[in-house]
Amino acid sequence: MNDDERRRKRRRLRRQAAVLLFLMLAFALAWFFESQATTTVIFARYAEIEGAPDSNPGLSAAGQARAEELARVLGDADVVAGVDAIFATQFRYTQETAEPLAKRLRLPVQVQEVADVNGLLERILRDFKGKVVLVVTHTEPMPVLIRELHGSKKVPAFGATEHDNLYIVSIPWYGKVKTLRLKYGVPYQPPPAVPAAPAPAPAAS
Repeated sequence: MNDDERRRKRRRLRRQAAVLLFLMLAFALAWFFESQATTTVIFARYAEIEGAPDSNPGLSAAGQARAEELARVLGDADVVAGVDAIFATQFRYTQETAEPLAKRLRLPVQVQEVADVNGLLERILRDFKGKVVLVVTHTEPMPVLIRELHGSKKVPAFGATEHDNLYIVSIPWYGKVKTLRLKYGVPYQPPPAVPAAPAPAPAAS
């Protein structure tokens, strides 16, 4: 092999090494950005129930219709993969709210104690980073969960029969957390205001 051939071979090897290094860097960057993708957590209150929550009732007919509507709305929320995980509390009515969507997506409903806010958040951020997660929960823990994810601190109080809110918390790997509120299903109708009692007539003199 003469000197020209050796030089050409060295140049060819350097080019191949540069291409290989570029590909390795590209794959490393793609893996990094994929692993640091935005995590989206969707919060829903359980649908309408039959009876008082303390008795752990099932959903009413209106609640069943709302659960089906939740499945319709979120069944293809992400055009690529959809919801990746579904959580509900230990109560029957939260699990029944999540059930139609779980069946549609062939996902299990993962049960988490309603009071274990930190445990739930740790599971979501550890196991479903960069994914879309639905949490069906109750009125009291929902603002706490949103706040702990660095979402809005101004979630308004729920009415006793208000079940049509969806809160969507987007957690980017870098930047500000966003909180959106959407409505679904039959709109909430606040109870009519009770008219003030008329002032008593002045006593006759």
